[in-house]
Amino acid sequence: MLKRYAMAIVLTLFSVIPSVAGDLNDFSETKKRAEQGNAVAQSSLGAMYKYGWGVPKNATEAVKWYTKAAEQGYAAAQVSLGDMYKYGEDVPKNATEAVKWYTKAAEQGGVMAQNLLGFMYYIGDGLPQNDKEAVKWFTKAAEQGDAGAQNLLGFISSGQNDKEAVKWYTKAAKQGDAGAQISLGSMYYGGLGIPKNDPEAFKWYTKAAEQGVATAQFYLGLMHRNGQGVPQNYEQAVKWFTKAAEQADAYAQFNLGLMYTNGQGVPQNYKEAYIWSSLAAAHSPAPEGASKVRDAVAKKLPPKDLIAAQQRAAELQKQIEANQLEANQGKTAIQPPIRLPYYP
Repeated sequence: MLKRYAMAIVLTLFSVIPSVAGDLNDFSETKKRAEQGNAVAQSSLGAMYKYGWGVPKNATEAVKWYTKAAEQGYAAAQVSLGDMYKYGEDVPKNATEAVKWYTKAAEQGGVMAQNLLGFMYYIGDGLPQNDKEAVKWFTKAAEQGDAGAQNLLGFISSGQNDKEAVKWYTKAAKQGDAGAQISLGSMYYGGLGIPKNDPEAFKWYTKAAEQGVATAQFYLGLMHRNGQGVPQNYEQAVKWFTKAAEQADAYAQFNLGLMYTNGQGVPQNYKEAYIWSSLAAAHSPAPEGASKVRDAVAKKLPPKDLIAAQQRAAELQKQIEANQLEANQGKTAIQPPIRLPYYP
């Protein structure tokens, strides 16, 4: 059995929303075709009732029409109906019923449904937990070229068969999947399933960092600072540490504090050093040494400057939290945690 990871898997709604306009004329025509037995129209009508497009929202009618389309074998309606039961959207939550409909769509070759069904098996939701079945369905999706499924297979394989993990991470990373890119970078960085190769690690971290992944940005900063896979460049290290630190990466905040403390890549600035090391020390768990750096630079600041730095740190923390909340809204993915070597 695969190791159960303490993982934060984000599974948000994968509803298939038909492209229907939201006016009454469209509703009338769609309803007419739905009543004639057209499965696509039935699915669209279900969506119109669900979202209130051209008609008041009506969960009962939405389920009714999604069900009619689903029973005709229309995969998009099967996934939408499964979603409603999975999340208890306007119907009683029923994971078993969700699995039933995801299975019907997955057996038709739908990548989305295969991913969803694989996830249900992986966590044991609506049916007994079964790693073998989870891998089976993720593999079906991955073999159709789905980058998300490839990334998941890389995660599942890592730590048990790192060569297999590298294979799947590479496929997904080449498609631009940021999670796979940073994971592949980490496999090269740590020599996991593939010979250690700092330039390759740097390459893949860069691709993920440019997509805004904070951990990749931290690793770029680290590699620039240490001259790993790239000539040492403190200014570039500060640039990438800052980007990651502003996204609440504790280790980037700690290392940025050190750069300000030592005047590396930036003029020495104990106030900035205090702010960033203070934010790092507030994490649980905090990077080792963060509180010591914070306390050491605090002693170098006049009381007035220390109070100002404390106030700025509090303001910055609120700003970062607000930015994180906004950034996390509307994310749609089955996203495993990124497997990384230890933070240096």
